[in-house]
Amino acid sequence: MHSPPPSIPASRPEPTEGARNLLVQSFSYESRRVILPALAEAMTECGCWLLERKVVSVTQLDYVFELQHRAVLELYTGLIGAGLELTRASHLELTSLCSVLKHDPTAEARRRIVHVKLEVSFLEDLDLKSILVPGAGLA
Repeated sequence: MHSPPPSIPASRPEPTEGARNLLVQSFSYESRRVILPALAEAMTECGCWLLERKVVSVTQLDYVFELQHRAVLELYTGLIGAGLELTRASHLELTSLCSVLKHDPTAEARRRIVHVKLEVSFLEDLDLKSILVPGAGLA
């Protein structure tokens, strides 16, 4: 008999021991109907292991996943190609990881795991009321 697959914990999963932690903050003015399928394809193409998908608010989704370090460049280009705009800090972190990989091309470095929390904010869903009245967007 096969044992059932492990369930995804309700709380934020702990990163794999020894994994590099990465926070990627992004936003888009495009519709969710455009961004979400493109994002799913980008994550699949670079071999992400999705650990958690969470609706934080009306305008924000969080993804927690892991991938091998060698796929960071594919993730970076995939996020941009999916139509996401990244914060300056996120660009710097991803660029740094790509540089490390370029300058340490050993097999061990390429197999390292990167634990990623991706925050996606949809700015098209914001309206004047949700900006001016705290909590109005959640109602």
